[in-house]
Amino acid sequence: MGSVSFTSMLANGCRNFSAPVALVRTLALTHVALSEHANNYKHVKVACFSRSSKKRTTFACESLKQDVTQPTAVSSVNGYPEYTRLLPCPSHNGPPRVEHLVVSEGGPVLEYICKTLDLPPQFVADLIHFGAVYYALVCPKPPPTATPEQMRVFKEVTAPSVLKNRASIKGKTVREAQKTFRITQADEFVEAGTYLRVHVHPKRFPRCYEIDWKSRIIAVSEEFVVLDKPAGTTVGGTTDNIEESCATFATRALGLTAPLNTTHQIDNCTEGCVVLARTKEYCSVFHGKIREKKVKKVYLALAAAPVPTGIITHYMRPINVAPRLISEDFIERWSLCQLEVMECKEVPWPNAVVEEKYCVEDCGWPSKDYAYECKINLLTGRTHQVRAQLAACGAPIVGDSMYMPAAVAEMESPGLNPFGQYKKHYTTENDKETAVAGWIARHGKEPNVTIGLQACQISWDDGKHTFEARAPWWR
Repeated sequence: MGSVSFTSMLANGCRNFSAPVALVRTLALTHVALSEHANNYKHVKVACFSRSSKKRTTFACESLKQDVTQPTAVSSVNGYPEYTRLLPCPSHNGPPRVEHLVVSEGGPVLEYICKTLDLPPQFVADLIHFGAVYYALVCPKPPPTATPEQMRVFKEVTAPSVLKNRASIKGKTVREAQKTFRITQADEFVEAGTYLRVHVHPKRFPRCYEIDWKSRIIAVSEEFVVLDKPAGTTVGGTTDNIEESCATFATRALGLTAPLNTTHQIDNCTEGCVVLARTKEYCSVFHGKIREKKVKKVYLALAAAPVPTGIITHYMRPINVAPRLISEDFIERWSLCQLEVMECKEVPWPNAVVEEKYCVEDCGWPSKDYAYECKINLLTGRTHQVRAQLAACGAPIVGDSMYMPAAVAEMESPGLNPFGQYKKHYTTENDKETAVAGWIARHGKEPNVTIGLQACQISWDDGKHTFEARAPWWR
């Protein structure tokens, strides 16, 4: 997503508040870029008010790159929709809006957010229900991009002389007090000085409302539920949306009183078997089985080119940001990635009708006569592992709008991938960093809904528990 203008982001919230609060809001806004979401941001401009004249100025900061969705809107006010409710769910993601506040007067969190951001109570209640509101006892430290004035105000409101009078943080270090937690109740009391982060436009998952969830249940026991996860959904929710998730909708479909717990993840764009724990105790038990490598996962991947059978080994860069970079050669501290291609067979490339039905994106692969269905035993479980490894082999997954464009670029101009088979020798570290940045830029965005990847089977305890998903969408 390109740069976005946020020239009115803080206008409504700042205009009625004292200068320190307004400035702390803006410095907190810049802080989020280098804290929880540091690697998912692009430069935007944010409006703020100076302390003395309240004259509007702009400065560069970081803001979410991820797609987020606008709520129901009937008209536009100051560049934002007129907020009503989060439901019904819109079909498309819209511009981001994440607000950062420092509470000036203690009281119920819903009332404070409504007053500060000019949002209706029911809408704010929906945000809290979705898990889109967070708090910390103390405002987090601003990033290096903060202005001297912002740093001065931050130091003012977090000065030891101020903090020592707050009973809620006694016995805690400043770092502990800056840790964020999710607000769960609309009437939760927040004291003066509390930091709030409000995801006004949480990321939405309209697919959740299109699924017959009962038909996706594979097995139910006293300890767990096995679900055939649909593509275009999240297993356990996102930072700003725990409502529109597989765990939530499966819980409702089964009429359970206690919510199901996430035991492991597969990508939003991937379909297939996931295990949800019915108790926190079994959740811990299953996590232990994963750590002890007692859980076996088999995938079906629809690749754009043939893949040789056998074990494929790469090493993944240990940075938690997409795209995941992998190397054919061992690099110190990079994570081992291994998968076993058990079979690979030629199949027809999905026709246009099928691709449209399942919202599969056209990613520019030059030949679409045949695809190759690969059965894969996942030996290590890294994020995006199958997608990144197959793309590195020149056989990206059909519909993978993140990894296929880079694979096409490398195929057309061998050597673009600084970690690939035809990598170049770089004389300086700066040249290498430039090449890495260029390679990252060759990748596209995360797929919106579906790619040719299915977690077709999951088993544990030496096959005592074995479950399979339905036929993949491309068959």
